[in-house]
Amino acid sequence: MHYLWDWDELAHLWNENEFHEVHDWLNQRWATLVKDRIGGDKDPDARFLQGMAFAALALYFTQNGNQEGACLLIDDALMILPQYVPSHHGIMVEPILETLHTLRPVISLLAPDDECPFQPFVYNKLILDRTASHA
Repeated sequence: MHYLWDWDELAHLWNENEFHEVHDWLNQRWATLVKDRIGGDKDPDARFLQGMAFAALALYFTQNGNQEGACLLIDDALMILPQYVPSHHGIMVEPILETLHTLRPVISLLAPDDECPFQPFVYNKLILDRTASHA
């Protein structure tokens, strides 16, 4: 089975709620794909990484009192990630979508700088399916 990267580091960061670091990890790899692939930012793998980065940054924002930014990024992630259900390169997408769908209606009712009422919010873990096909 071929994966673009070893996803274990990403899973560790995600599962420890280190969403700023998750975003940075994804953004580094996204920038490489955009530069190296013919499709640039339209490449399916680049789009997947972008959707994941939107989700991670939304979770970071909601933990840090930026509910307006979190809502915008959840919306962006929800436009991209459903295209990759059930998994992409071994990352299970459905648990991420479930988290975003749970969080979105709650934070949309908050003031832009309110604290998230789910503190600590228990996010779905990033699940790696090592039996999944390539894409």
